[in-house]
Amino acid sequence: MPATFSTSAKRVVELTIDGQPVRVPEGTTLLDACRAQQISTPTLCYGENLTPVNVCRVCVVEVEGSRTLVPACSRKAENGMVVQTDSARVRLSRRLVLELLASSVDLSLAPSVKDYLRRYDAQPERFGPSAATNETRDHRHAGHHQEPDGLTAATVTQPVKLDNDLYIRDYSRCILCYKCVEACGTDAQNTFAIAVAGRGFDARISTEFAVPLPDSACVYCGNCIGVCPTGALMFQSEYDLRQAGAWEEKQQTQTDTICPYCGVGCTLTLHVQDNQIVKVTSPADHEVGHGHLCIKGRFGWQFVQNRPDPTKPS
Repeated sequence: MPATFSTSAKRVVELTIDGQPVRVPEGTTLLDACRAQQISTPTLCYGENLTPVNVCRVCVVEVEGSRTLVPACSRKAENGMVVQTDSARVRLSRRLVLELLASSVDLSLAPSVKDYLRRYDAQPERFGPSAATNETRDHRHAGHHQEPDGLTAATVTQPVKLDNDLYIRDYSRCILCYKCVEACGTDAQNTFAIAVAGRGFDARISTEFAVPLPDSACVYCGNCIGVCPTGALMFQSEYDLRQAGAWEEKQQTQTDTICPYCGVGCTLTLHVQDNQIVKVTSPADHEVGHGHLCIKGRFGWQFVQNRPDPTKPS
């Protein structure tokens, strides 16, 4: 049976995906149409709560009659389309993109990438030593690094930026997916504190005029952290635990609650380890915040852990 969506309000588009007929509402992307068919399509720069920017190119599919592979995350389904999601051409393209990314930046904290590398038999070592084991990583954690943004053009050699108490920036893990830029811009915060600066190999995420983060327009909402797919942006609390070898994600529990700070009603997902909140996220499909939070919702949870313990004498 062909996959169908609710089509009461829109025209129906009929196409073929991997030999199967599919009916979707007009305006549906190929990515959503594939997901309706239970076809797993890799993505890195795509976010359900962000505008597609088509930069990672791992979601590309083959459309009959198209000269180039097309990004499934933004290409709309059209009547009569014939789409191949796992052709030899698609697999080769995805494999090369993954190999180039994994050979140039550290993707060890991007669990989905590991699955993608196995699925497409990618071998990043063909392009040189893995960035995750590069010797330059041995001295990237030498201490607080407060140089202005963008002084180091080579992404993998950048030390971790520790210039505030809330989150760190480890651009050796950055794949320039633009998700943090979109979240800081019109998709969520409208602060525009960061953007992609430079061209080609010099492209990098930077604050305005390359000033340090505390001197920028950043309001520390942390929405950039919430959308980062590789760990380039990370809670300071998580970073400290990882550095101490004490981060145990498999042992953590997650509990949803409502943010207590105002009446908007954002949902918070509390990540708890050893009875301590270690970070806070928000579900991307939440109808109020769509995964985005303010500084209080994302970082203002320390008061929960600073309450007196009634079992201990005061």
